[in-house]
Amino acid sequence: MKKDKTKKPEWAPEADNDAFAGRIISGRGGEGADHPEGSASLHPKVRRKTLGSEAYVAGILNGDRAVLGRAITLIESNAEAHIIQAQEVLRAVLPHSGGTIRVGITGVPGAGKSTLIEALGMHLLELGHRVAVLAVDPSSSISGGSILGDKTRMEKLSRHPGSFIRPSPSGGALGGVARKTRETMLLCEAAGFDVILVETVGVGQSEIAVRSMVDFFLLLQITGGGDELQGIKKGVMELADAVVVNKADGENRAPAESARQDFAMALRYLPAATEGWKTPVRTCSALSGEGIGEIWEIICEFREATVKAGRFELRRRRQAREWMLSLIGDYLENLFYQHPDIIAQMPEIEQAVMSGKLPPTTAARQLLQIFEEALKSDR
Repeated sequence: MKKDKTKKPEWAPEADNDAFAGRIISGRGGEGADHPEGSASLHPKVRRKTLGSEAYVAGILNGDRAVLGRAITLIESNAEAHIIQAQEVLRAVLPHSGGTIRVGITGVPGAGKSTLIEALGMHLLELGHRVAVLAVDPSSSISGGSILGDKTRMEKLSRHPGSFIRPSPSGGALGGVARKTRETMLLCEAAGFDVILVETVGVGQSEIAVRSMVDFFLLLQITGGGDELQGIKKGVMELADAVVVNKADGENRAPAESARQDFAMALRYLPAATEGWKTPVRTCSALSGEGIGEIWEIICEFREATVKAGRFELRRRRQAREWMLSLIGDYLENLFYQHPDIIAQMPEIEQAVMSGKLPPTTAARQLLQIFEEALKSDR
């Protein structure tokens, strides 16, 4: 059947009508362009203006979310020039950070972390708070890619002008936390967000990495995930400042209450995650919103109690020290693997280990000796 070329569409846009999905635009001039108006390219590349450190700082302190997003991208970069500029920005905004509550939220996949965060975030916005969500997606160990779909899962929260959601790939970092999460928190605080919610991948014992950078650590549980002894074996319950059993609605309400009692019993055998604070166990339904307000009340009670006892500020100081030591470790690791002598010797030694000709312990000592000798010769 031949296509009727005389048939016209029911609607066509007027000239320069932005309602149309695509528009033909005149090309831009370039070297070797024959057309008097320039190149005939229909998709000219638009470059964003490069920001200086002062522009970054001013935008962050003014609460400009676009500049905040670009600043986070800056600190996540491994380029030497970006690292230097990022440090300048961080030093400038540091006096404007703090005064917030940093909440880490973890749980097994499927526990409803994103749904809970959206419900809690919307509740906080109604109370007049400004909320920043640092949502960390797991990176593939094979491709290194990450879906970064948290904005899709938190649709209402992402549209609210009082919130800021930054999905970041974990990059394989311990605890399912992006490598630059600490720096990102400082930027968000300087931008005026007074509640920082950190959603983690939820990978069990390595969640201690999350604990080392937040004030309050919330563990989200669901029914059917094992008894209280299984919860103890996972090693994460002893880090929690509160345990919440989610999806306590409908037919699951009774099982959720039973699970709450089991977890409460389990916590009796564990030391307190925070000295002077008894970890509460509650149920909630992130879907219906039931129990969400109580979670925030617990967080406020925790902050009041720990500030009064001096433990809140003490934890912050200790976390700053741990941050410094972790940065030193990162720098030394990069220095080791990027040294020319290590790069030259590594393949041969790795092959010897994989073929069984050299024990891993001996190989590690050889590489470290090579590195030490190289550092001496570089002086």
